Amino acid sequence: MNRRECLHLLTGLAGAALGSEARAEEPKAIPAIAPPDPNPKTPSFKLPPKSCDSHTHIFGPASRYPFSEKRPYNTADAPLEMFRSVHEKIGVERCVIVNATVHGTDNRVVTDAIAQSEGAYKGIANVSDEMGEKELAALDKGGICGCRFAFLKRLGGVGDMTKFQRIVHRVAELGWHIDVYFEPGTIAEFAPILTALPTPYVIDHMGTVQAAKGLGDPGFTALLELQRRDEKCWVKITGLERASAGGKPFHDAVPFAKALIDNALDRVIWGTDWPHPNVKVMPNDGEIVDLIPLFAPDKATQQKLLVDNPARLFRFS
Repeated sequence: MNRRECLHLLTGLAGAALGSEARAEEPKAIPAIAPPDPNPKTPSFKLPPKSCDSHTHIFGPASRYPFSEKRPYNTADAPLEMFRSVHEKIGVERCVIVNATVHGTDNRVVTDAIAQSEGAYKGIANVSDEMGEKELAALDKGGICGCRFAFLKRLGGVGDMTKFQRIVHRVAELGWHIDVYFEPGTIAEFAPILTALPTPYVIDHMGTVQAAKGLGDPGFTALLELQRRDEKCWVKITGLERASAGGKPFHDAVPFAKALIDNALDRVIWGTDWPHPNVKVMPNDGEIVDLIPLFAPDKATQQKLLVDNPARLFRFS
């Protein structure tokens, strides 16, 4: 190889490296998620009066409540009007709106809905360590009773635990609880942090249990142990469609829901997770309601799960 050929090769390699670096710096496309089933069925199971959907979301409309530039996914609008229509169809009277990551720390989509609910809605906010005391106090006055931390890679990962601890202690002074969402199988590593918290905490989606692993899965038994021994620990009976390995009608996830209810009946709550962001199989909300008597077969259990427990945790009047 002569000098000219050598220089040409080196130039080409350098150009390829620079091109690769440039490509690496290009922003990744934001994935889009599926919208909810537009035709919720009327469930066969009739929810008792004042039943609470303890985990649900509102998306947009983006024209009024812009999505965060750092959002982990794109979604169609799922606004308040659609939200109300679904709850009317399935028989829900109360609900707790969990602000989703698509809205970042702008919680207006939640507080505006609460203001129009005549006391039927409460909210879980997204907060940051940079928020001042007046801002947190305004959220509290607006019906917020907790804040959420999603420890999922696809939603941003664990983050700065020092900031987490500061936020937790600040909101504990307001009487809020903490809502936590974990990767499957990670409950045991977070258990020491959770048990040391100064305020109650609620674990989303049954601890992201995976039905295919069975009731003896160490990740699930760690959740049962934590729920049993820590009086601050609450668990949401939500996301059976996420846990299921078999798909509709999600019956393989029912034994996990029943085990959690039997384990600590006074500290479980139920929710739809409408409009079901990031699910592999989109459920119908009427069908989700019809799963309830499978894991909570008697009226006394249903009353606690659907009415009494959420009224106590979320301070409904």
